Amino acid sequence: MEAWIYTLASVFLVSVVSLIGIVTVFFGEKKLNSVLRLFVSFSVGALLGDAFIHLIPEAFEMGEMSASFSILAGIISFFILERLIQWHHCHEVGCEEHGHALPYVILTGDGLHNFIDGIIIGASYLVSVPVGIATTLAVIFHEIPQEIGDFGTLLYGGFSKAKALLWNFLSALTSVAGAVMVLLVSSQFESVTKILVPFAAGGFIYIATADMIPELHKHKAHKFSETLIQVFFFASGIIVMYGLLFLE
Repeated sequence: MEAWIYTLASVFLVSVVSLIGIVTVFFGEKKLNSVLRLFVSFSVGALLGDAFIHLIPEAFEMGEMSASFSILAGIISFFILERLIQWHHCHEVGCEEHGHALPYVILTGDGLHNFIDGIIIGASYLVSVPVGIATTLAVIFHEIPQEIGDFGTLLYGGFSKAKALLWNFLSALTSVAGAVMVLLVSSQFESVTKILVPFAAGGFIYIATADMIPELHKHKAHKFSETLIQVFFFASGIIVMYGLLFLE
């Protein structure tokens, strides 16, 4: 019962994050993009920290060598998903990458992405509450720049602000369905966490290294201090994940 309460609360919180796109109305594009890069840097550290500090150690405790194959399966699966639905999120405002893509195609991709997030969060809480909290935080910090970028893309695609917020939130609610599904399945097949936990780790590694780090490289730092700040936030994400170990 505890896993259900924590999981549903977490996926609802993640869904609410989708409304953060409204901040694009109050900030200039240049200033907002500089802040988003810091979120991306922190998110990279959080995703990798959660994968290597929490999920992978737990996976090897549960599944030994089979965990390695599940991690690789996660990496490959996320690559295939990205190729199939052109799922490469823009983490900046005013990105041209999705400029002429159909908004509903973007929302479909986001819905699938959020559904998988729900599965990952649910599986993490089945391991333990601290692991679930760590995974939820990693997902949230990944979602913030992504949702802001998606909101801007929907506006560019012709949506009004209200319509963009509503549809972005509805696509985020698929995380609830993913979480409920994994909790129901786990009640019948206890071994599901042995597969999903390392699979989630592989997915996080892929997102951090293939999706988010390249976003940071796209922006050429004009000052060395900009790079140092990004490294600081990168390390901070890892430190936060390490700190959550003391809750276990």
